[in-house]
Amino acid sequence: MSRNLANRTLPVRLATLLLAGVTLTVPAAFSPALALSELQEAPQPVPSEQPAAGDQKATPPAAEPVAEEPEEEEKLPLEIPMPDPLINKSATTAKEEAPAAEEPEDTGPVEVLTDVSKIPTPVARMRELIVEAAASGDIERLRPLLGKGPTQTQVTGVSGEEDPIAILKGLSGDQEGVEILAILLDVLSTGFVLVDKGTPQEAYVWPYFAEKKLSTLTAPEKVDLFRLVTAGDFADMEEFGSYNFYRVGIMPDGKWKFFIAGD
Repeated sequence: MSRNLANRTLPVRLATLLLAGVTLTVPAAFSPALALSELQEAPQPVPSEQPAAGDQKATPPAAEPVAEEPEEEEKLPLEIPMPDPLINKSATTAKEEAPAAEEPEDTGPVEVLTDVSKIPTPVARMRELIVEAAASGDIERLRPLLGKGPTQTQVTGVSGEEDPIAILKGLSGDQEGVEILAILLDVLSTGFVLVDKGTPQEAYVWPYFAEKKLSTLTAPEKVDLFRLVTAGDFADMEEFGSYNFYRVGIMPDGKWKFFIAGD
């Protein structure tokens, strides 16, 4: 009976073992399907949270890194600085408001004088003395008439302590100054004009061409002028703009003010 029981139980054990062996080896080869209930209970992967619309507590997105601005010294100017219009306006205004160089005023026709008897006696007397000295041919006779120091007559080319007679000799075409004396006589033989009347600079000036525009000279006046200068000299004067040969000035008190040439 024991043998029969053993014989009966052996197949059962073998079957049990075989069944157990199958059950044990299945996980190694297959992954058993999960039941629906097990799938619902299984933890699901958490999706990345997105901020819900209108959800004030939603986590704000991370701010993107902002490039640092260069320091003030490193910034380049975006525009070329333009000049201040107010400054330019001021400069322009100042330029516009600056007075232009005044041209000599045209005071109308120049009154040409010819009668020496109608001029002040001191003036007439000095003119007479100059004429006498020039007619003598001795230029040294002009020296006492020229004066000295602050009241000395203004002579072309003289500055400081230079000897006016020596300068006049140097300006003459000859060594004795005779040519200058002849010019002096010719100048004082023409008509004359009164300039700067009523001022400290008032003087009688010979010849009258010195105070007239060359373009206004009449034909007889041009003849007077050509007694002193050549046609070539006159052309140069026209280009220069005025008479620029020798002239004499005597003040109302009889002082010989100047004997000069040029402008």
